[in-house]
Amino acid sequence: MHILEVKEITKNYGKRCVVRNLSLCVTTGEIVGLLGPNGAGKTTTFYMIVGMIKPENGSIFLDSEDIGQLPMYQKARRGIGYLPQEPSIFRKLTVRDNLRAVLEIKGYPDAEISGMVEDLLDEFNLRGFADRNGYRLSGGERRRTEIARALALKPTFILFDEPFTGIDPIAIIELKKMLTYLKNKGLGILITDHNVRDTLSITDRAYIINNSEVLAEGAPETIIANPQVKEAYLGEEFRL
Repeated sequence: MHILEVKEITKNYGKRCVVRNLSLCVTTGEIVGLLGPNGAGKTTTFYMIVGMIKPENGSIFLDSEDIGQLPMYQKARRGIGYLPQEPSIFRKLTVRDNLRAVLEIKGYPDAEISGMVEDLLDEFNLRGFADRNGYRLSGGERRRTEIARALALKPTFILFDEPFTGIDPIAIIELKKMLTYLKNKGLGILITDHNVRDTLSITDRAYIINNSEVLAEGAPETIIANPQVKEAYLGEEFRL
């Protein structure tokens, strides 16, 4: 088992504290949610974990190594994957060539790449549109391709920023199945999304951020029943 542990990280922009003494952890084989109102600090927390920005205080550990100040590419090499909300596929390449491109960048031998691409097409059910260019994909097809491409790099943890945005209800169901599949493969998954109901339906635990810090944490049932979470975020009528 591996653990990604965030300890008391802080980020300020000028005089405004965006993230304050925030701590969380994710282990391999679980899905953890990071939820909260707009402007609560979720995206900034993600950016600090993956290395797009550096925390001013606190630490980020991958197992026993403090990786908090490492740049994004070094964290990626250590197994921290990231899927942004914005489309990240190469729009003018086919799905097949999108997969091939990341494997080539990773440095796999040419003799192995073709077989690895075919395996990914089958594993993530992409074969039906494998030769379609990225700009012609639906939101759900694009998201599945992005996930397959991220998995080609063999991460230990993946952070998903708004994975349910811009896809239809059928695609959301398929994506939830895919995330559960990744969990069962042994990956650690951290998700932030405004679609609270779908996110909580697949998470083992969740953290609720409000006013730049953790308001509550626990299993979805515990979170939903928390009076402070109801008042600040979910409301009294929320049900899974």
